[in-house]
Amino acid sequence: MKKLMITGFSGFVSRHFLNYLVENGHEYQVLGLDVNPPKFQLSEYEPDLKMDFKTANLLDKDVVDNVIKEFKPDYILHLASFSSVAYSWQHPAECFTNNTNIFLNVTEALRNNDLNNCRVLSVGSSEEYGNVTKDQLPLREDMQLFPVSPYAVARVAQENMAKVLADSFDMNIMLTRSFNHMGPYQDERFVIPSFIRRILNIKAEGKSTGEIETGDITIIRDFVDVRDVVRAYYMLLTEGKPGEVYNICRGQGVALSEVIDIIADIVGVKVSTRVNQDFVRPGDNQMVVGSFEKIKADTGWESQIPLRQTLQDMVDNMR
Repeated sequence: MKKLMITGFSGFVSRHFLNYLVENGHEYQVLGLDVNPPKFQLSEYEPDLKMDFKTANLLDKDVVDNVIKEFKPDYILHLASFSSVAYSWQHPAECFTNNTNIFLNVTEALRNNDLNNCRVLSVGSSEEYGNVTKDQLPLREDMQLFPVSPYAVARVAQENMAKVLADSFDMNIMLTRSFNHMGPYQDERFVIPSFIRRILNIKAEGKSTGEIETGDITIIRDFVDVRDVVRAYYMLLTEGKPGEVYNICRGQGVALSEVIDIIADIVGVKVSTRVNQDFVRPGDNQMVVGSFEKIKADTGWESQIPLRQTLQDMVDNMR
């Protein structure tokens, strides 16, 4: 049985990745690492997967080295990060240190233990592209990067180091620039779940209309269902080309205002919005729409789940 290690195990992406493995009959010995315990039971995935979890501070180099020396993974899905752009503005040094040093600790442990053949998926972000004009869309992997947030700078640094390790030490590292993904179980600190929660609260209060505070809802994002994302992650872990970067996106942009309208329609209320300047992030990318042609060419992947279905499932889950 192949060994799979997942960092950032307690997040919602990891949970969906485990669901994907079970639903598609993939058998692995799985070790999850996170500073926080998972909100789900490991027994949910047994006996299909052989599961174990360790609470671990991945900023501790010795801890990471010992875990990898003992487990000897064949695959690593590297999800551990501070993934909130807003948080990175409030804590830029912490975000940069966390997102880069954890990756370095993991990859150094592999090299120290002669595990360069382990296939690693380094997850990056569409935030790396920065602000672009409409005529530059869709965003492609060979475009120059102009990160405009501390979070994006950290992701670019991680990506550059991953390329160096793949090129110089023949490490099997595949890289993503994952676009905004969402789905059931996502933390309400993120923008779409926060919209859903507040709109559901209007309905729960017995009202047919209500108002919510937002940031800039004119911005356009390329939203992709997390269940499509984890399918892409599995394909890249098993079939992706080391040293290559892949966009993971739907290839379609939608304004946040339109997303709010769809959620309100699903819930059955009318919603007005009011901008709170405290929610507006400095230098926010206005338009983010990607091309998925590269990953489609290499693995056959493309998104399958429509936006409205994703939002419907999220509403049902949060209810």
